[in-house]
Amino acid sequence: MLEIFIILLVAAADQVTKYIAVQYLKPLKTVPILEGLFSLTYVENRGAAFGILQNQRWFLIAIPLLIIIAAVIYLFLHQNDGLLSRISLSVILGGAIGNLIDRIFLGYVVDMLEATFISFPVFNVADMAVVCGTIALSCHLLFFHDSRQV
Repeated sequence: MLEIFIILLVAAADQVTKYIAVQYLKPLKTVPILEGLFSLTYVENRGAAFGILQNQRWFLIAIPLLIIIAAVIYLFLHQNDGLLSRISLSVILGGAIGNLIDRIFLGYVVDMLEATFISFPVFNVADMAVVCGTIALSCHLLFFHDSRQV
């Protein structure tokens, strides 16, 4: 099933990049890649997006876990939905699972990608997957979804 492959690929890519960040970036803290534009910066995020809900570990485990379960059930029950919606939801799930793994086993999420040209929180591969998957799913639902299928 394509969805399982995408979910596992995204979660694995996230975990591999976080492992590399912990092993090699953590001791250095920050490594500029493109001066004034992009850096690799090691951060342990104990909150949610933009640092909200700091130190609410169990809440930040329970809510995503429930959403992941609901999304997996949805994918299972809607295997005939459009390919773009299934792929988008799979990418979102892979990212959610990647960050959930960190929260369960570490108590925080490892972030390492920093856009230094703007004031924006440091993020990771899972965050990018959730955002890109959500944008793709939203575009699909807003512009391409046939409401007669519902």
